[in-house]
Amino acid sequence: MHTLFDNHNHDNLEEIIYPAYARRDMVEPVPKYQLPTKGMPPEVAAQIIRDELMLEGNPRLNLATFVTTWMEKEAKELIAETLDKNLIDKDEYPTTAEIEKRCVRMIAKLFHGAAHEKPIGTSTIGSSEAIMLAGLAMKWNWKKRQKKTGNSSTVPNLVMGTNVQVVWEKFCRYFEVEPRMIPVVPGSYSTNPENVASYLDENTIGVVAILGTTYTGEFEPIEQIHEVIKDFSITNGVKIPLHIDAASGGFVAPFIHPELQWDFRLPLVESINVSGHKYGLVYPGIGWVIWRSEASLPEELIFKVNYLGGELPTFTLNFSRSGSQVIAQYYNFLRLGKEGYTNIFKAMQAISLHLADQIDSLGIFHMISRGKDIPVICFEIKTEEPFTVFDLSYRLREKGWQIPAYFMPPNAQNIAVMRIVIREGFSRDMADMLFKDIKTSVDELRSRTHRHPPKKSLRFIH
Repeated sequence: MHTLFDNHNHDNLEEIIYPAYARRDMVEPVPKYQLPTKGMPPEVAAQIIRDELMLEGNPRLNLATFVTTWMEKEAKELIAETLDKNLIDKDEYPTTAEIEKRCVRMIAKLFHGAAHEKPIGTSTIGSSEAIMLAGLAMKWNWKKRQKKTGNSSTVPNLVMGTNVQVVWEKFCRYFEVEPRMIPVVPGSYSTNPENVASYLDENTIGVVAILGTTYTGEFEPIEQIHEVIKDFSITNGVKIPLHIDAASGGFVAPFIHPELQWDFRLPLVESINVSGHKYGLVYPGIGWVIWRSEASLPEELIFKVNYLGGELPTFTLNFSRSGSQVIAQYYNFLRLGKEGYTNIFKAMQAISLHLADQIDSLGIFHMISRGKDIPVICFEIKTEEPFTVFDLSYRLREKGWQIPAYFMPPNAQNIAVMRIVIREGFSRDMADMLFKDIKTSVDELRSRTHRHPPKKSLRFIH
């Protein structure tokens, strides 16, 4: 039997692991793809796995991912202590359930949810699940609106830019919604508000705007997009909701861009998703989705389940999962507070701007983003060089750094860029070391003539 991502034939039982020194008296090899006939001591099993993991990349040097790779010792201890708490068992673990509620309320207030509107939300395993839930809520609210007006509910559509994270395309395919994609263009990699209205009609379940795009880290012009939707809604007598995909920027903007209007202060914003395991500073996987009010979340989507002696309301795509990540999120909220988050993100922003200036000083890159919005740097080669960003990415990987090179979305797919994500645990000294390696790699690549072939243009999903 093969896993979804398994392209090899593992029916050959001779494919085995030969432990080098797990135990000096261990003489039997270990099968890779079937259960061993006998067990082994815990320290031996652990050592075998550690040996196999040795050659993987160092997470602290992985500047490809937004996902948190460092937490304090106390947080890691709390995670370990609460791994066995099943979050769905709310009767058995009422304090964990209460902590989840507290986190939802804290995040809703952070996003300027009004108490009189009674914001509602839930934790998820990440923004992908949160997006699926928000999309379902938009679709069901639209169906109810269509039924009330006597119109068809068979052809829903969702409006978004081609720069969205791939999970939005998954939502549309899995739940039979037409994706209406507004193309980005070379030099401008976020949704142009002027183009939004032409994609809207009475079958639009909602519009997605991004606070921190996957491709460049930039904030989309959410307030301007909101005004276009508002004008359309008034003119056509139909209210179209705006969902904010704040997976990357939702825990950044409130602290270092407090004046920015992007959240529930805008009246058409109905829902917001955010990743706790990105700039919420928690290990994966934890996400959150918040709705403006109880009315924003259709009752039909909430199940009341009699489970282990108590009735509980639930709106998830999962059921059993550990409560440890929720506990870790709450730890960060208590540990850091507004001041702590602000200081951390200002420090990350300063490191991003410093590194961007250094990279720009080489004179061969066009800087697309410098880390002003969220601490993400994105750049392309602007001059004719004997190498590509794929060559540079490959050379930096040889030095231990994991920095992706990729093509931009459709309509800009000929533009190849590199992206550096600054996270907590990446210091200014590390930034200086990275710049030194970038400069050295550029000099090395200039001295050779062979160009590393670009990787196949696939949908970028990090």
